[in-house]
Amino acid sequence: MDPLSDIVTLLRPRAAIAKPISGRGTWGVRYESYDAPGFTLVLTGEAWLTFGDREPLRISENDFLLLPTTPAFSLGSHPGAPCVATEPLAEAVRHGEQEGEPEFVALGGSFSIESVNAPLLLALLPDAIHIPASAGRGTRFGRVIELLSEECAADYPGKDLIVQRLLETLLIEVLRWDIIGTNTASAGLLNGLRDPAMARVLRAIHEDVRRRWTVADLAGVAGMSRSGFAARFNETLGCGPIEYLSRWRIAIAKQALLSGSKSLDRIADEIGYESASAFSTAFSKKLGCSPGRFAKRHELSASASIPVI
Repeated sequence: MDPLSDIVTLLRPRAAIAKPISGRGTWGVRYESYDAPGFTLVLTGEAWLTFGDREPLRISENDFLLLPTTPAFSLGSHPGAPCVATEPLAEAVRHGEQEGEPEFVALGGSFSIESVNAPLLLALLPDAIHIPASAGRGTRFGRVIELLSEECAADYPGKDLIVQRLLETLLIEVLRWDIIGTNTASAGLLNGLRDPAMARVLRAIHEDVRRRWTVADLAGVAGMSRSGFAARFNETLGCGPIEYLSRWRIAIAKQALLSGSKSLDRIADEIGYESASAFSTAFSKKLGCSPGRFAKRHELSASASIPVI
């Protein structure tokens, strides 16, 4: 598989919660930060999001916003609207006037991902991915938005299941959009996949993680000098090529350890270590505990419990 598919498969993202958010009149709410992927899809009207000292962000009908890790923020009917501190809820919420047709309606919620490798996703994404309706119109992304909006407005049998699956599809389309779109991404996987030379290197690593790659080998894949490649990879991905390879191997190993179906020797062989001992040393250096202790510690842990907005 390609690098993006590899990582999405490893993390197994799914829509944990999707709930209607609506408002009428003048209203504002404020939420504390949490380290979890949150999303908002505006179905009708508009509202304003404010993160700390940043300029307010207007979100309107068919806009989509993905926050890989959600900072403290406020959501209101207009910039500067008085905000009330509130806690995330799993059920539908209505802000402002409780009578009359809502002027703002959105689908908001969060994605649940495998907690053991959650930092991998969060480290690979920019702070926020905002796709305005005007940018998505007429694209694959826009068509998924239309299907999701239609499903939310109707009451068809199996609605909840369809909404869940469409949201999961939408997440992949959002990540694709950031790769092929024009937004400036911070250093990370999405930025690397935009760069043809770095994308070739990432694909090579993911296709043959067992290989004992050197910087010179990878520079050859990129068609660059060793020093030029190392500098460009670090600038684009935010880490060196061998460090990226090590992180990916450890991510695969963590998932294999949790499944409990493979021996240390087999895991070591599949991800390119000469022996179980060499793998254990590298694992302990990276995570501060042995593979066996890591597996025991996470035996009963489930996926991260993620609050919603």
